[in-house]
Amino acid sequence: MDRIFSGIQPTGELHIGNWLGAVRNWVALQERFACVYCIVDLHAVTLPYDVPSLAARTREMAVGLLAAGIDPDRAVVFVQSAVPEHAELNWLLTTVAPLGELERMTQFKDKSEKLESIPAGLLCYPVLQTADILLYRADKVPVGEDQVQHLELAREIARRWNAAYAPDDPYLPEPQALLTTAKRIKGLDGQAKMSKSLGNTIGLLDSPDEIWQKLRPAATDPARVTRKDPGTPELCNIYALHQHFSPAETVSHVAAQCRSAGWGCLDCKRVLTDGMVATLAPIRERAAQLEADPSGVDRVLKRGAERAREIAGETLQGVRRRMGFYQGA
Repeated sequence: MDRIFSGIQPTGELHIGNWLGAVRNWVALQERFACVYCIVDLHAVTLPYDVPSLAARTREMAVGLLAAGIDPDRAVVFVQSAVPEHAELNWLLTTVAPLGELERMTQFKDKSEKLESIPAGLLCYPVLQTADILLYRADKVPVGEDQVQHLELAREIARRWNAAYAPDDPYLPEPQALLTTAKRIKGLDGQAKMSKSLGNTIGLLDSPDEIWQKLRPAATDPARVTRKDPGTPELCNIYALHQHFSPAETVSHVAAQCRSAGWGCLDCKRVLTDGMVATLAPIRERAAQLEADPSGVDRVLKRGAERAREIAGETLQGVRRRMGFYQGA
């Protein structure tokens, strides 16, 4: 069975962008592949962050993943820093990682432009991503189109390492992209990608009232200045969200009401609220049970880290041997 690896930063509670863009797909993949899912807290410290809340945000992310349907009996679920092999393989791969390629990474250029002093960790972020994947010798990595560049670099690093240390029998796999079908989920501002840092999200565990209070002022088709103005649903972010949370017949009805100005935008948002509340209710219920037993969540993550270290330790032993490190008596 092919192995999948994917990771998510510990931003705290999942929002619907995370769920639609990645986590819902992870749940489906665990039915077909041997999946390794990681909360990548080592990645989270490459830029300034709130130190006191890191541990709490990590557990919150774990609760969200488990509530959304990640099954620790089917997938390996753990926290990155609990498996020190990630950091060691990261260092070993920096010896073959091409500096020019790292400097050309789109995300590095975007983030470094805003910094007066650029930390080396930000530059080497893709090397740690590569280590995350190769440590489990993953065959496939679920990615969106905006992440393909990082995966191509991972493949290049694997090729360079194999050429240097395992030329006759390549040891590290060149992981393949498993492109996800979910499109980029826009935030409630209708402009940028849904992101906590921009304050344009709806939390996966938000209450019905919180969902309504966030949807009510959300951006819609700019042509609909008054209730009587007809709109173009394809230009409206609320309509895009309906396609994920409303039945097909409701989506068709929403489109017709928008084009004819039969509904105002608030009417459309109320129906979307009902769809979101109904869809997310089972997840909120599971999350409440998990939050009531934090030690149980900790046990899941500990067991996941133990399983991850078994795989990671075997891979790293092979890497050390091929690189000529002293193995002891």
